[in-house]
Amino acid sequence: MKAIQLNEYGGPEVLQLIDTEVPSLGEQDVLVEVKAVGVNYADTARRQGEYVVPTPLPFIPGSEVAGVVAGVGENVQGIEKGMRVVALIEAGGYAEYAVVHAKALIPIPDGMSFAEAAALPVQGQSAYHILKTMGQLQEGETVLVHAASGGVGLLAVQLAKIFGAGKVLATASTPEKLQLAEKMGADKLINYSEATWVQEVQQYTNGTGVDVALEMVGGSIFHQTRKCLADFGRLVIYGVASGEQAKFHPASLMARNQAVVGFFLPQIMKRPDLFRNSFKEILTYVQQGKLKLTIGGTYPLAEAAHVHQLFHERKTTGKIVLEP
Repeated sequence: MKAIQLNEYGGPEVLQLIDTEVPSLGEQDVLVEVKAVGVNYADTARRQGEYVVPTPLPFIPGSEVAGVVAGVGENVQGIEKGMRVVALIEAGGYAEYAVVHAKALIPIPDGMSFAEAAALPVQGQSAYHILKTMGQLQEGETVLVHAASGGVGLLAVQLAKIFGAGKVLATASTPEKLQLAEKMGADKLINYSEATWVQEVQQYTNGTGVDVALEMVGGSIFHQTRKCLADFGRLVIYGVASGEQAKFHPASLMARNQAVVGFFLPQIMKRPDLFRNSFKEILTYVQQGKLKLTIGGTYPLAEAAHVHQLFHERKTTGKIVLEP
């Protein structure tokens, strides 16, 4: 089979198209013929050797796969060849075939494309649990979503509304990206490349700040976002896109009963009760038309390096998908 592999850490150019053996099945595994694989910033961090956990080499990236069941392990029940399925896996998705534990598979609803299904395991689950599980969003509260035109951001804007948020403030770096967030229901659009964006947040909230903030840039953006928090506000960190770790004094949170919380999706995966129920809930929102998926582009698997370059240059919006 064809696959994309990295043998060293580095820029997009280290992603190489290779021929390799189709992975073998364990007794409780399922072989999926991959039709679509989601691309995430975590994949770029893996490529650079900067992910939260070590990335062993050689390595085939890709954690969101949607496709058709091509083989079933001896002890797997209830799953048959030909079923359309989607799953979140540790790695190995940038390939024509991937092995998935049977318990990780979820059927793709009728009418949903493989690309749409691949848009949900990482970014849909992340948006859901950042807001609800870690952010503890309550009805009527105000939410600030950074990078609101990205995969997580566009879903977070919508889910915040579904969960009952009073107002959703969306930030992005260009007018075009902000317009996309507005189409998803954002109430206030803010260009965070402008020096006055923090003042805009404070002015819009009448000086009270936001109750929940989603932050994935790091560095100065982290510190500026903290200034936007209301009393009892929660800032949820789910990435460091700038590569710049922020430092702060934890005791400074005490004066206004604020919280800084970390989010890492693999920890959610260790709780099947959280993962499976939320995934089914998200799929229901899509079927009901409450949650709109924005596929920003589909590319052949062989163009993985080009796609990573687009991520590096921040030229993507919505969900980017590779098709083997």
